[in-house]
Amino acid sequence: MMDWTDRHCRFFLRQLSRHALLYTEMVTTGALIHGDRERFLRYSECEHPIALQLGGSNPQDLASCAKMAEEHGYDEVNLNVGCPSDRVQNNMIGACLMGHPSLVADCVKAMRDAVNIPVTVKHRIGINGRDSYAELCDFVGQVRDAGCRSFTVHARIAILEGLSPKENREIPPLRYDVAAQLKQDFPDLEIILNGGIKTLEECEQHLQIFDGVMLGREAYHNPYLLAQVDSRLFGAEYPGISRMDALLALKPYVEQHLREGGTLHHVSRHVLGLAQGFPGARRFRQLLSVDIHKVQDPLALLDQAAELLRGH
Repeated sequence: MMDWTDRHCRFFLRQLSRHALLYTEMVTTGALIHGDRERFLRYSECEHPIALQLGGSNPQDLASCAKMAEEHGYDEVNLNVGCPSDRVQNNMIGACLMGHPSLVADCVKAMRDAVNIPVTVKHRIGINGRDSYAELCDFVGQVRDAGCRSFTVHARIAILEGLSPKENREIPPLRYDVAAQLKQDFPDLEIILNGGIKTLEECEQHLQIFDGVMLGREAYHNPYLLAQVDSRLFGAEYPGISRMDALLALKPYVEQHLREGGTLHHVSRHVLGLAQGFPGARRFRQLLSVDIHKVQDPLALLDQAAELLRGH
């Protein structure tokens, strides 16, 4: 979700669900240690509960970044052992680390020793050349022994050569049965399912087996799905927010962002999925992706876009 779930996106998603745990885009340890850490760590208080997702393989660097997360008030720090892109592989980040379970265990231990907030791991069910169930159990077992109690399992292997990141989300088959077996064999661990989940009905089915579900691209492309999460999955008694109200709730945030020198596009690019499948949806997306660059009063454009959502 790099370049997707930035702070503007998360602020918007929080308008739809009060309870869902939000994750940052993956941030590398190098970006935090040597780059503009405030840009990557900044968030709005309303985003809680929120987890910082880290990419890295040096235990000391990860421990330092976990401390930054704790000092900035994050509720959880998550180590990404699932991203398959060439760029992160070359830096020993992401899914390639599944071939080095003892190193991941060392990373988790260093992070846990450094902070009091939960340290979690997101991973695949394997990588090419190391995709047996026994090897998956070896990975989870070593990382568990280092103190990790929560694993988010993307139920596909990652193929590290020859497939793009997009293809790695589509070509390797989903194996929910493998993730379910993992939960059965590690009943003391929190196992959260990820990969290919598109509806709340699917979420409810998976929650009969797993401790949680993670929605990624579906929550981004179809964000209004989250408006029913609190009532259906968390037992909340309040009704879900309307599409129109969710957009209008952004106005004070956008005003502040404009005063700080930002643009409406920084925020509006994340809300285009609010409009799907009804008259005016195409015009809504045009307003907030094309017309946005031609107007003098972006807040008036936001109001205009909100009107198109009325009643939907």
